[in-house]
Amino acid sequence: MRTTYRKQLDDVLEDLVSLSDIVAVAVRKSTRALLEANIKLAEEVIAGDETVDAAKTELEQQLFSLLARQAPVASELRLVVASLRMVSELERMGDLAAHVAKVARLRYPEPAVPAALLPNFTRMGEVAESMVVRAGQTLSQSNVDAAEELRRQDEEMDDLRRSQFKVMLGPEWPHGVESAVDVALLGRYYERISDHAASLASRVVYIVTGEFPEDDDWPQPVGGSS
Repeated sequence: MRTTYRKQLDDVLEDLVSLSDIVAVAVRKSTRALLEANIKLAEEVIAGDETVDAAKTELEQQLFSLLARQAPVASELRLVVASLRMVSELERMGDLAAHVAKVARLRYPEPAVPAALLPNFTRMGEVAESMVVRAGQTLSQSNVDAAEELRRQDEEMDDLRRSQFKVMLGPEWPHGVESAVDVALLGRYYERISDHAASLASRVVYIVTGEFPEDDDWPQPVGGSS
């Protein structure tokens, strides 16, 4: 019975890592859809969000079953409780990737991002995808040092976001209010993907050490809002 229980916990971790891989692909495709005005990729990401939602529901059911049937304690309880939050954060990252794809679809066949901000959003997409991938690796390896790297990437994302506002609020912005709203929303979506990834990493630290990082520079664990 104990061997089966341990395998169930291991299976949950493997499923979380697999879900992070799916989300990373969604982030990559949504960025391409945005930058290339690629309607096919946008539709793929939007349709694929249902897969992420279904995986979240299935994982939650497994975790609630473990809580009810096994009454985990100590480190195992930390793993189950943290996993419940991590699966929600992965689901939200998938939603945010779909939001990016929806903006790309809304503006098709025109690009949603002005040419002046293409380098900025290209880098945002790279950082967001890298953070989701690294979050999965942090989880699979229980690697606290890798979690620290995610914090540094989150700081880069914040810098990219600030640079967007400098361009939008500058005197030479020629693209009007509608484009400014698109850019503000898109930047927020990428920033939140990054926040969720960093928060997921902080939960890995919690699983390994029993404590959340206390450094004020760490993003606080994300709750239910996106």
